[in-house]
Amino acid sequence: MSLLLLLLAAYLLGSIPFAIVTSKLFGLQDPRRYGSGNPGATNVLRSGNKAAAALTLLGDSLKGWLAVWVAGELGFGIGEAALAGLAAFLGHVFTVFLRFNGGKGVATALGVLAGVDGRIAIFCAVIWLMIAYTSRYSSVAALSAAVAAPLAGLLFLGPQPAVAALAVMAAVLIWRHKTNIVRLRAGTEGKIGGGKS
Repeated sequence: MSLLLLLLAAYLLGSIPFAIVTSKLFGLQDPRRYGSGNPGATNVLRSGNKAAAALTLLGDSLKGWLAVWVAGELGFGIGEAALAGLAAFLGHVFTVFLRFNGGKGVATALGVLAGVDGRIAIFCAVIWLMIAYTSRYSSVAALSAAVAAPLAGLLFLGPQPAVAALAVMAAVLIWRHKTNIVRLRAGTEGKIGGGKS
């Protein structure tokens, strides 16, 4: 029962749509109405307001990290803590506050990885930065980092339940990028810094 309550609390925490909150604070248009239509930091950046995008990135990342950290502080093991992180991630992707239609989950996933093991987060962040810098496509960078996450988990943690939670998170993240994959194949995907479309 205590684990179920933890997962529910983590889901609700993850459901907080920081892209919407931040955009309202800065007087910006709803990020669901421009660019990719995704309520996330990358799309908020397309508004031209870097501060709002940075605050969105911070908030989305922190809620993933916080779910894992709180689980550890409550005495749960790394496997249960990773499940809490997964619940927060799913809350972001399927937020109850936006009729279960949230963001892609990249920043929240990074926060979860940081909570589980900082080395995994650094590994995936470096991959994201390298791919984003060379390709200028946030989606390609996110997909690459998603594939790398469970592999990094195996590398740093060995085979254990926490890695399975990371694999599920990666699979959902890739699935959430299905429209991006279609646009990439069609050559219509927006690049980082490309502005509104």
